[in-house]
Amino acid sequence: MQCLILAGGLGTRMYPATRTVPKCLVEVAGRPFAHWQLEWLASQQIRRVVYSIGHLGEMIRAAIGDGSAWGIEVTYVDEGDELIGTGGALRLAVERGAVDDAFFVLYGDSYLSVDLGAVAEDFVARRPDALMTVFRNKGRWETSNAIFRRGMVTHYEKGLSPPPPEMQFVDYGLSALRSPVVLEMVDRGAPSDMADAFTALSRAGRLAGFEASERFFEIGTPSGLADLERHLSSSGDETHDRK
Repeated sequence: MQCLILAGGLGTRMYPATRTVPKCLVEVAGRPFAHWQLEWLASQQIRRVVYSIGHLGEMIRAAIGDGSAWGIEVTYVDEGDELIGTGGALRLAVERGAVDDAFFVLYGDSYLSVDLGAVAEDFVARRPDALMTVFRNKGRWETSNAIFRRGMVTHYEKGLSPPPPEMQFVDYGLSALRSPVVLEMVDRGAPSDMADAFTALSRAGRLAGFEASERFFEIGTPSGLADLERHLSSSGDETHDRK
């Protein structure tokens, strides 16, 4: 399946670094984070990636190019200077025909360990409107935001403080979506958060779930960046950059 990477935001939690460098290009263990992420996607047999860019988007184009360094075909959808949020970026990619009828969505600051082939097989077999990968977080790495039961995310909602005790899972950072569902659930022409569409889908019984077994890493905060650098160093993943 094709993968849409959301990389257009301001990355305010990583200021001052992200005032002059887009978050997905922040250096991690000596390399831009996007290089690590693309290397992982290539290892999972992803061959087509669409970057949704906005803030400092030309720097992303320059650093990644056409993706040939990773054996991936990379294209871009640019939301420009008027940022429209993750929901708006998602709808824009669908409206411009940049994504297929079914595709992965990956946050541009997430480093994951899930088997993408297994996720794709589950999505194809069950044919849900949408599928969210989740991890049994229990509030450890960040605030849990999902209830996952019998293969479905029955309640997903960010920002609950505190979340109800049965909310033991967290959004893992990767989802699978269908283009018609995006057009249905995300309003046109207004900034929006993709999380709002997922909340509505969960309430309607339309959001499947896939449980990941290994923890996620992210570079959305300085502490998250430090965690990932320790992980890459300890796991021996510091392979030479091919770009």
